[in-house]
Amino acid sequence: MTYPRNDHGIHVPMPNARPGDSADFSHHAIPPAGSVPMPPVDVAPADIHGHAFTLIRVLDEDGNAVGPWNPGLSVETLRQGLRSMMLTRAYDARMVRVQRQGKTSFYMKCTGEEAVAVAAAMALDRGDMCFPTYRQQGLLVARDWPLVDMMNQVYSNSRDRLKGRQMPVFYSSREAGFFSISGNLGTQYSQSVGWAMGAAADGDPRIAAAWIGEGATAEGDFHHALTFASVYQAPVILNIVNNQWAISSFSGIAGGERTTFAARGLAFGIPALRADGNDFLAVHAVTSWAAQRARQGLGPTLIELFTYRAEGHSTSDDPSKYRPGSEAQAWPLGDPIERLKTHLINLGAWSQAEHDDLAKALDDEVRAAGKESESYGTLSGGDRPAPSTMFDDVYKDMPAHLVAQRSQAGL
Repeated sequence: MTYPRNDHGIHVPMPNARPGDSADFSHHAIPPAGSVPMPPVDVAPADIHGHAFTLIRVLDEDGNAVGPWNPGLSVETLRQGLRSMMLTRAYDARMVRVQRQGKTSFYMKCTGEEAVAVAAAMALDRGDMCFPTYRQQGLLVARDWPLVDMMNQVYSNSRDRLKGRQMPVFYSSREAGFFSISGNLGTQYSQSVGWAMGAAADGDPRIAAAWIGEGATAEGDFHHALTFASVYQAPVILNIVNNQWAISSFSGIAGGERTTFAARGLAFGIPALRADGNDFLAVHAVTSWAAQRARQGLGPTLIELFTYRAEGHSTSDDPSKYRPGSEAQAWPLGDPIERLKTHLINLGAWSQAEHDDLAKALDDEVRAAGKESESYGTLSGGDRPAPSTMFDDVYKDMPAHLVAQRSQAGL
């Protein structure tokens, strides 16, 4: 490939299309579903070099599961996955509406990326520790964490378990194996590797899994984490969610124009897989493969989940300013919910009428949860954490200077 240069001899990556242009994904090579071989979990990283440059797919264009990576999930599991993805989307839709109504300051949807979190959560054990970023709310949903608790955090209301200290959508739940979200996203990798190393040293059978976007792979934390994971063979799954856009910067700014993000694992001696992130079955399969490898003491796996952020980065973002409005519809790997729905219909285990009924039931479930959460307060009214709680949970034993400050504040 020949790269254009500017007058100073510096190449600045540019996306293939900007607002007003036609969406163009022709530069992405999409191999046929079922065409990538599935290696044994004890394979040497060098022996699956090509897996970092292709795309593991299970669901074909007609919604059929094909190839060696087909996990052979039961109909009940498939229905559970579909329900969790649909519930995640319904939850997102309501929370954006209440943000527009001024009931919270901020929200981030994961539209088009639901399979990334839900399928992974279902492939992991409930006790495994997840180190997510802010578009993996599906982990909590798939683990049946109460929507009311999630909403309380978004509202920073009187029932917020984090007492208003985190930005909205920066959830945390030890009970759900959901590590506190960090605004500096790359830190999740370092923390997940450290947690996994500690678990291994203690003889704890649990493993860790982490998610960051492709933009954060350009941060130092990413490389520090891969070094430690490789050297100490940490039982961790390191997921790169390549949704094409890091806020308004396209993936080429982080190096995606030169090679795949999965390829970065190879330099550290870590097996690297690249999978269709909009294919529920493919995400489940690669997560299961990597988890089995970790549990057998074979070390880390790097997985690039190739997907697309269908909507804005957040409620503060307007994607029409930097990309064509038709991009989401033109994305060649489709919608994860529609693809799994089609697969279930093909199996004779689902119908459009059942799908519509479930969508309505889930909307009702989210609405009821919303009413309960709002009764505990929102940004615009109602109860909030008491000011005195700002001193809680910072130190196990409060130091003298904070005791003095609390006294001075009359709290």
